[in-house]
Amino acid sequence: MKIEQFKPGGWKKQYQYKSFSPSLIDHDWTWDDPRINVLLEQATRALGELNAYSRIVPDVDLFIRMHVTKEAQTSSRIEGTRTEIEEALMPEEAIAPEKRDDWHEVQNYIDAMNGAVSELERLPISVRLLCQTHGVLMRGVRGQTKNPGEIRTAQNWIGGSGPMDAAFVPPHPSEVPELLADLERFLHNDQTAVPDLVRAAIAHYQFETIHPFNDGNGRIGRLLITLYLLSKGVLQKPSLYLSDFFERHRASYIDGLMRVRTAGDLNQWIRFFLAGVLEIATKGRETFEKILALRDEVETQCLTLGKRAPNARKVLDLLYQRTIVTAKDVELYAGVTTPTANALIRDLMVLGILEEITGQRRDRLYVFNRYLRLFLS
Repeated sequence: MKIEQFKPGGWKKQYQYKSFSPSLIDHDWTWDDPRINVLLEQATRALGELNAYSRIVPDVDLFIRMHVTKEAQTSSRIEGTRTEIEEALMPEEAIAPEKRDDWHEVQNYIDAMNGAVSELERLPISVRLLCQTHGVLMRGVRGQTKNPGEIRTAQNWIGGSGPMDAAFVPPHPSEVPELLADLERFLHNDQTAVPDLVRAAIAHYQFETIHPFNDGNGRIGRLLITLYLLSKGVLQKPSLYLSDFFERHRASYIDGLMRVRTAGDLNQWIRFFLAGVLEIATKGRETFEKILALRDEVETQCLTLGKRAPNARKVLDLLYQRTIVTAKDVELYAGVTTPTANALIRDLMVLGILEEITGQRRDRLYVFNRYLRLFLS
């Protein structure tokens, strides 16, 4: 089917409201728009460069953890949470009580992402995997009463107080199983000659339109993009997340999805999606370049510590993963005594690697701010 001829579906009359019934997507897709070809080439090249850094950066998984934390914080912010990335890195006891619900949502997202990426080693991209991931996402937070990990059996809606005044009403629950089966077939159909990035764009649109869960659809739908690209080998490591792009262009993101539903404008959505991949992959490569430069700089600084240098380098490995730490964290990770841990912290503060951020009170927190700033730009 040509994208330009795409019919998105139609509205079905339900009791006192209408729900949107999307067209099935498991078939070939072609297009006439040359802009898609150009963006597809540019985005693929940018992903290749990002993957190259994923392969050459020593201990790359240390740095991937910060990418995951950044994604969890940003994707959750799209859904209304107000946890900053610095807070996401802090222990629960350091978070103000009124902000702990949001903090827990971000931590759940981190657990859901890490669990899903790990599960890809034994499970394909599937409704089963998404349900399992959704169960972790909604565990013990807002939405925990809305059947975590289960496909919805009731009507949901987006915006408004109910389906009668909603901005968008997804398909009736009776249609959801067939639509999800079609989506799953599309993700795995090797008989259709659809580039993986275009397939990911269409799949994300379709997932968000189906809205298969009672809550948490946006976060799972955005995570689906990364999981699919990992499963196809397009992405070597989970270092690309589009939530940052979608959050900064939120109006265009929401409008792009709605334009497909109302006008069948899949061209514009795919271009927007590919532009996001291009921008975020380029930004990810630049971040890796800065990480390598910073790593060389701080390791050179640590050499000035003489016999304490090996332990200081151990602490650096911790900081690349956690970024905000306590003296106890240093003690346990480096396998040193409490006085030695405190001495290491003092050394790293003198070198300008660590900064104390809790005002000299007990249970002090220390931040590797030069590293953290790389993920805030």
